[in-house]
This record gives sequence, C-alpha cells and structure tokens, in this order.
Amino acid sequence: MKGSADHRVKATTEKTETETQAAWSAHVLTLYPDMFPGPLNQSLAGRGLEKGAWNLQVSNIRDHSVGKHHTVDDSPFGGGAGMVMRPDVLGNAIDAAKDVSGADKRLIYFSPRGRVMDQAYIRELSEGPGAILVCGRFEGIDQRVIDAREMEEVCLGDFILSGGEIAALALLDSVVRLLPGVTGNKASLMEESFETGLLEYPHYTRPPVWEDRDVPEVLLSGHHEKIKEWRQRRSEELTKQRRTDLWDRWSDENLK
Repeated sequence: MKGSADHRVKATTEKTETETQAAWSAHVLTLYPDMFPGPLNQSLAGRGLEKGAWNLQVSNIRDHSVGKHHTVDDSPFGGGAGMVMRPDVLGNAIDAAKDVSGADKRLIYFSPRGRVMDQAYIRELSEGPGAILVCGRFEGIDQRVIDAREMEEVCLGDFILSGGEIAALALLDSVVRLLPGVTGNKASLMEESFETGLLEYPHYTRPPVWEDRDVPEVLLSGHHEKIKEWRQRRSEELTKQRRTDLWDRWSDENLK
C-alpha cells in the first residue's frame, strides 16, 4: 500500500488568512514522513510551530509511486551499484507540492554536489516565503528532474548521509530560529558564530570561580567598551587558530 496521502503539521492556535500567508513555510518531500517534525517539535522551533510563526507540511514521495509494486526507484542506466529515484515519481511529487505550497517557494534538493550551507545562505532563505525540500535516498535522483525543475542543490557538509532528511532538519532548525516570533532575543542572533564572519567569543557564567578556574577579569569589570574589545579580540584569535578559511575571508574584507 502507498503511504498516507499527506502528513501535515499545523499550528494549534487560530490565525487569520493574512497571517497564515505571511508565515514562512516548508514543504518536505520524503520517503520517511514520520521523521518530521521530529526534534523541530521541541524547544523554540516547536513553540514557533505551535504559535504559527512558521508552517510545516510533509508529503510522502511514495504516494506518487508507479506500478502494482508502488515503485519509486530503478537501476541506473549504464550499470553500477544501488538504485536511483525515478524522475516521473519525483517530478509528480514536486508538482503536487508546488500546487499546494505555491510556485514561489525555493525548490531545494540535498546533494553532496551542492553548495555547502552557511549562515549567509540560511539568512537569505529565512527572508523569503519558504521552501520545498526534497529528501533523496538510494544513490540519488535522476538528473533530468534536477534540470527540468531547476532544483537548487545544497550540501550539509563534506560527508555522506543515508538520505536528505537529517539535512532538511538541520536546515529548518537553522532557518526557523531566525524567524520573527521564534527567538526572543534578536540581539543574541547577531553575535553568533558566522553572523559576523568570525567564530563567536567564549562565554562564562556563575560561579565566578569553578575548579580553580577564574572568569576573565574584564568580564566582571562592568566596562562595556573593554568587554566589547575583549570579545572582538577573542573572536579574531579563535577564528585565526581554528578556521583559517574564515579568517582569510574576513581579514581580506576587514583588515585592508
């Protein structure tokens, strides 16, 4: 049997039509719809989902399977190991999602060949209306559907996952926390790693002495300008030590 026709996650509070249209929305296409919302139903993302700060819809690609065996994949032309997701199945799933979610949504496919997700990309995505996220499986998907539907290929990092679902969860968590009404302290978002091009400075809290380790004196001084200078210096030092790629880019733009 095919999977259920559509898995939807909706906010429990009532919203006007205008508010619903304005909320950032995601539509996930996957062979494993029960993986969603998963951790996104907890903490800030979960509360934002409940309040209607963002919307999530999940559809089972297998609902568009073909033949009496409800096939979604086939062996690759030219031979080779593994199976490939069929373009007719996935193409129909994408078209159905666009009909429901709107053609204005960005169409994203998680692939090792895609651009690596970074904070600039996440922020750009958060400022749009939302996205349709395609989670591949097997050896990948037929190249023709990537080309025909003009899909954006995006990569979580230089490693291989079993499918796109974990990458989709990571992307959604990163985007949702930037949306209005999800994270309370907006100022904290602007000081995080990657927002300024640098890694974030170290954090300390009570007690001021723990296992004979002291909090840096400047943080106890109450001198806001000196604290700001210390944090900037530590961000620069950490970035230079641990992420030379970020440091080279930042220093080229800021230390000329």
